[in-house]
Amino acid sequence: MKIISVCNSKGGVGKSTTAVNLSHGLALQNKTTVLLDLDPQGQCASLLGLQQEQCAFDLMIDDPKTYKPDQYMRSTGRDRFSIIPGNRRTATAQTVLTADKEPRTFIRERIKDIAADYVIIDTAPSLGELLYMAMRASDFYLIPTACDFLSSEGVYRIQDSIQTINDQENYKPGFIGVLPTFYDQVTKESAAIVEELEKNFKGLVLDPIHRATVLRECAAFGKTIFEYDPKSRAAREYNRLVDQVLEVIA
Repeated sequence: MKIISVCNSKGGVGKSTTAVNLSHGLALQNKTTVLLDLDPQGQCASLLGLQQEQCAFDLMIDDPKTYKPDQYMRSTGRDRFSIIPGNRRTATAQTVLTADKEPRTFIRERIKDIAADYVIIDTAPSLGELLYMAMRASDFYLIPTACDFLSSEGVYRIQDSIQTINDQENYKPGFIGVLPTFYDQVTKESAAIVEELEKNFKGLVLDPIHRATVLRECAAFGKTIFEYDPKSRAAREYNRLVDQVLEVIA
């Protein structure tokens, strides 16, 4: 099993959309995939047309003596694709775990026995102990960033957090790359952001996801891009992301 965190300290960068479509894309490649939603907004379930639940909270808080990871998993109604959904109570779990002084390896221990090829973690758009635990649990991480200057700052903050984990825990997950999102080929800003990212992350900037109305429509219908419009440019771009992830991890 490989664990991948999708992270950025800035919200509104397409993080949850990426986590959902990457997860479903992997499942469509015959990879058994579990999506763990550690973002208190709980949007992953909503994006899949499901109800938010406090499963992620329970996974972190329940008594380890009776704990079984599969009891928190819910079917998405899609083959080989399950979800451990979250809701606003996920934020409470961070407070509890911090108060209990749980080690940063805590989430890794909780999910290490999940029977899957991949676990994708959608992290909170903030820097905190829950993010550190998610990163410490991960074998790899992926950073989506919208193509604007404020969003791109979140990339560097996340990289600083990864360095902190490396320094304090002697643990360094593999870096899949930076994923530019909301790319607009008409504006100079998008091109400038990607150029700047390529200077700082040579060879680690992935093919961009263009701004697309169809991705907003997916959310409204509770479908992934592969269900809603599999022939769209957005579907091709997310398929390319799946291929790039598999190339890095293979």
